[in-house]
Amino acid sequence: MADNRVDLEEEQPEIIYIDDEEGNEEEFEVIMKFEVDGSDAKYMMVAPVEPEENETDVYAFRYEEDGDDIKLFPITDDAEWEIVEETFNTFVEADDEDFEK
Repeated sequence: MADNRVDLEEEQPEIIYIDDEEGNEEEFEVIMKFEVDGSDAKYMMVAPVEPEENETDVYAFRYEEDGDDIKLFPITDDAEWEIVEETFNTFVEADDEDFEK
């Protein structure tokens, strides 16, 4: 007899820990990772696992992988930020269009 079960197990989100200003570790879910065409830089969008009430913050970092470690770098350059924001918005719009289909 054929097994017609559907595997409904969801993919586990990637979780990283980032120190806040006081040195306390905060837990973040990686929303997406991407590279920008024409650049060797890698970017990561993260959101707090336990956000503050009524907040939906998303943070962007440039990152480098060093073996099993990930080094995060804040994006301080306005031109770089515009590229990251535009890329993120393009992915979100494409995802919204796929969801509506």
